[in-house]
Amino acid sequence: MSADVTARPAGAVPVPRYGAGSLGEVLPSIAAALGAPGFEDLLGLGELAAACLLLVDGLGWEALAHGVAEAPFLSEAAAGGRAITTAFPSTTVTSFASLGTGAAPSRHGLVGYTLGLSGYERPVNLLRWTVSGVDVRGEIVPEEFQPESTVYERAARSGLRATVLGDSEHARSGLTRATLRGAEYVPVYSPGDVAATAAERLRGGSRLVHAYYPGLDLTGHLRGSDSESWALEIGHVDRIADDLAGRLPAGGALIIVGDHGMIDVRDDQKVDLGEHPELLEGVRLVAGEPRARYVYARPGAEADVLSAWRDLLGDRMWVVSRDEAVAGGWFGPGVADRVRLRIGDVIAAAREPVAVVQRDTDGLMAALIGNHGSLTAAEQLVPFIVVRR
Repeated sequence: MSADVTARPAGAVPVPRYGAGSLGEVLPSIAAALGAPGFEDLLGLGELAAACLLLVDGLGWEALAHGVAEAPFLSEAAAGGRAITTAFPSTTVTSFASLGTGAAPSRHGLVGYTLGLSGYERPVNLLRWTVSGVDVRGEIVPEEFQPESTVYERAARSGLRATVLGDSEHARSGLTRATLRGAEYVPVYSPGDVAATAAERLRGGSRLVHAYYPGLDLTGHLRGSDSESWALEIGHVDRIADDLAGRLPAGGALIIVGDHGMIDVRDDQKVDLGEHPELLEGVRLVAGEPRARYVYARPGAEADVLSAWRDLLGDRMWVVSRDEAVAGGWFGPGVADRVRLRIGDVIAAAREPVAVVQRDTDGLMAALIGNHGSLTAAEQLVPFIVVRR
């Protein structure tokens, strides 16, 4: 098994492999393999009669690299697979957008789980498309906030029909509208229903089915990625993948990817902003998530905020200015002005088992065991596994 990640100098920030081996190349490669014009098969799939993409939330490459006893099908399939990278930050919102658009965050602009946007005093949650629990789809229109054409929109223009399978509550969510428009969204209700519906759709003329499974991520967050609960849950993922592979049409393939990996962080490894007032001096808003924080400074305080965060956290996190992250390629090439404004003045991305929390406001997030968002291999590397029929 090859991780397929370009070697970098010691101490260098491990930037995602945009354009060469990342989530952004998955759907364009599948579309090209299915014969849709205007796409390039950068991941080398070859010709396919049909494809089922299984996106497993929270499935990192390192979790499968040495095999998992509870997941024999995935472990065997991974032996012939490889790792690709997610985007930065390594979080569901950004990964959905890179996967769905085939673009880097520098273009699609969904650059975090929560963002500090102009006109809002609280972070905007792009997973739920809310501010303090209030739906803002009418104010922040998903199709305008993420204006890039999706892969599904471009493929539909050439006659390639695609179906997305997921929870009914996500059918018209802000994230779905921003990242998956152009495909037909079909609700599914259980793991068995995912496999049965995927097979039915492939038989019915949809040559591309995109299925999503969230259970592994939730289990890892609440119980930890080293827990027995996580191991048993990946066993359920294994059954779904096996069922999907067994129902492929001749000449079809099951492509399995994750949106990010995960790392466990103990409570005593968490830095609570409530206990470090120096980190909030000159700060207007803190957003992002515990392992990939965006810090929005008050005008004129940017340098002081950067210095304070580096002084306390620089031994455990990559703490950089927005300009440094953009120049370093964290978000991909050519960061658009509309995207640049969404990124914090200071970015703190964890390289050690550490998380920055706000226990008085974060609620459940501050208590999570499994975390992700940063640039470490455990979070960034995800599987690209192809099972052919």
